[in-house]
Amino acid sequence: MSPTALDGRVRALLFDLDGTLIDTVALILCSFRHATNEVLGTPLPDEVLMRNVGVPLSIQMQEFAPAHADELLRVYREHNASVHDEMVAEYPGTHETLELLAGQGFPMGVVTSKGTPMARRGLEVFGLERFFEVLVTSDDVEIYKPEPYPLQRAASLMGIAAHECLYLGDSPQDMTAAIRADAVSVAALWGAFGPEAVLAPGPEFALASIRELPRLLDGAADEYRVQPQMPEGGRGGEHAPRGESI
Repeated sequence: MSPTALDGRVRALLFDLDGTLIDTVALILCSFRHATNEVLGTPLPDEVLMRNVGVPLSIQMQEFAPAHADELLRVYREHNASVHDEMVAEYPGTHETLELLAGQGFPMGVVTSKGTPMARRGLEVFGLERFFEVLVTSDDVEIYKPEPYPLQRAASLMGIAAHECLYLGDSPQDMTAAIRADAVSVAALWGAFGPEAVLAPGPEFALASIRELPRLLDGAADEYRVQPQMPEGGRGGEHAPRGESI
């Protein structure tokens, strides 16, 4: 393990799955549209369908239509499974970055609000499962992101404290969970949420590509540190990490 990993703060790496390691944005939206159209007779607006990505599906379906939540969930899962492999994609640089980090000795895990079967399938499609010694899904916990418990559970399974982990994720729920767990919070700016949303909880760092993660760990923290916003009318101070355009 690199001795300069954020000055010794990071002993293990945790990752969100959808929107962070694998690109399922189009798949998720397609499945939501299909389910709401089939069950409710019309798809809901895309901004409504996607606003709570990152929390368990059962909770999202309750918000859409409580009386039809079970049917929405069933139809969504059936459609999602039928088109999953043809629609899912790996983000550029994911495999090579994980290979590099594994070679440096970092224990790694995935913490996702997805259910176990489809989470494993998403990892297996791209041969990523071998990098992770821990997978914590919504099936493994009863308290979900944005609460810190799923991250704490994953850290505990690795025998490491949550504050010794880095968590990389693309949603506001990911960043809130990381901050509450006292983990090193790193926003993935390439996922389902725009920069403004994923940076709103106040993560410490932000990356424009997963390829930047090794450099962040190896001592270039200031290049990726999120600059705090100035009060209304102040100068400068943007959410973007130094030197990055988003």
